[in-house]
Amino acid sequence: MPSGVKSVPANPQTGHPAYQMKITLPNKTDRTLRVVSLALACLGFIDSAYLWFYKITSDDRMCLGSGDCALVNYSEFSEIYGIPVALLGVLAYLLLAGILLVEPRWRPATAHAPLVVFGLSLVGILFSAYLTYIEFMVIEAICPFCLVSAASITLIFILAIIRLVKYHF
Repeated sequence: MPSGVKSVPANPQTGHPAYQMKITLPNKTDRTLRVVSLALACLGFIDSAYLWFYKITSDDRMCLGSGDCALVNYSEFSEIYGIPVALLGVLAYLLLAGILLVEPRWRPATAHAPLVVFGLSLVGILFSAYLTYIEFMVIEAICPFCLVSAASITLIFILAIIRLVKYHF
């Protein structure tokens, strides 16, 4: 087994290696994937914060010439129980960035952060796919800022899969 890789021993009763998760010490590629994920989380945070600020100020100049942005941001789908979807994005990206920042500095996070980032980004990409469907098929308007958020969470999800497959399973 390569150095830096620890494997959970096989089931002592059956001797089968069934499910084994390897814990890999961070290497340069894994760090790069984590840092790129962190940068994407920061981009998503900035984008969501911009949309949230736009939502609370109702300043249509912030759409930068795209009237569709206003249609999406004022639609009935832009809030869940009175909470702006953009605020949920701010909180989600902030949580992802926090986890990615803490991961190399806190041992429990080192072992579990990649799986947590995968789980959060999976929920994020499913929610984003739903919102993108609503945007295209129901509202029939395209908000470029919403697409930036969708692209950010999609890329974070892809990087989370790569990290899990390559370095943790």
